[in-house]
Amino acid sequence: MNDYSTATMERLRADIILVGGGLANTLIALRLSAALPEIKVMILEQGEALGGNHTWSFHGADLTAAQRSWIKPLIQYSWENYEVRFPNRKRTLSGSYHSITSEHLDSVARSGVSGTIKTGAEVKHILPNSVVMANGSRLEARAVIDGRGPSASPHLDVRFQKFVGRIVRTTTPHYVTRPIIMDATGTQDDGYRFFYTLPFDAHTLLIEDTRYSDGPAISPGEYGDAISDYAHNQGWTIAETLREENGVLPITLGGDITAFWDEQPGVPRSGLHAALFHPATGYSLPDAVRLADELAAKLSANADWTAEDLHNITRNASLRQWQLSGFYRVLNRMLFLAAAPAERRHVLERFYGLNSGLISRFYAGQNTTWDKLCILSGKPPVTLRKAWQAVFKYRSDAGGK
Repeated sequence: MNDYSTATMERLRADIILVGGGLANTLIALRLSAALPEIKVMILEQGEALGGNHTWSFHGADLTAAQRSWIKPLIQYSWENYEVRFPNRKRTLSGSYHSITSEHLDSVARSGVSGTIKTGAEVKHILPNSVVMANGSRLEARAVIDGRGPSASPHLDVRFQKFVGRIVRTTTPHYVTRPIIMDATGTQDDGYRFFYTLPFDAHTLLIEDTRYSDGPAISPGEYGDAISDYAHNQGWTIAETLREENGVLPITLGGDITAFWDEQPGVPRSGLHAALFHPATGYSLPDAVRLADELAAKLSANADWTAEDLHNITRNASLRQWQLSGFYRVLNRMLFLAAAPAERRHVLERFYGLNSGLISRFYAGQNTTWDKLCILSGKPPVTLRKAWQAVFKYRSDAGGK
């Protein structure tokens, strides 16, 4: 253990304070509680419950068998395949798909976290070893991890995946048996647009209006009306709306990841706040699981860990992922910079005609060199000149040094 004085120990409210009770920090708390129950964690969440008002999904192949095992208690819904729909292509792809709701995340965490969960906690300022609350009080810990979600940065060039979703009850069975992760057969508004549908039971659906857009603005009323129209066109009569959720996820085109981390010197970060997400899909759960695993393993191996150690672990994980995911930022540039908004659907329609194994590896961020050649080969649905300009927009995008 570190040689803390008695006075210092009395001031410590936890070994690790996790600021933000979203997916990434909650997974860290659960993993550390299971692997290192002697470590006391404290979660500070501004809202009324952990996880906010969200649904997270992932493909089974995104995680290892061991990772799927330890997050299994969090999974509420699972399916063995999923579907995509485009004007000229409808396809069912094999491969498991899983979803976690914020309500279930909150419930599991309250029984599984070996520490304190504080909701309604408004944080004013964060340092590597302490947190200043809105009321001026200070909480100290061996380390603080900032996981408060994405924030604008001058060092990252981003576009946006934005959505409004409604969990609805239908008056009669909807007969949807698998996720429809993209139905892009409708009008293309505000960029690449599709509807995303998850069947939770015979009468319950999550329906999202999702758009890959150049700007982050959302009109919840407009999106909600579109969801109602989509349900009607599918033959579903909505009896009631159980919940509405919305979000804006960053889709990275390039940037300077080291400068991004220098914005908050010495402070460990997690989740979207650490740029730990798939650049092309915005999916953050696989990276959050990997970071939780890495923290548990490295803190187990070093009882004398410090805030600096946690900063190095989280920063290195982010820089490593940035280096590995450069190809997906190239694809993002081709989608957003080379294709006009109304043309972006053609890029995705072509992609979903490729080999199913390639598509699975795409979601996992593990495409081979041959996969990448297959994705880029053939006649692109955008002009070659624009595609070439988009690919080489940044002289250097690797970062991580």
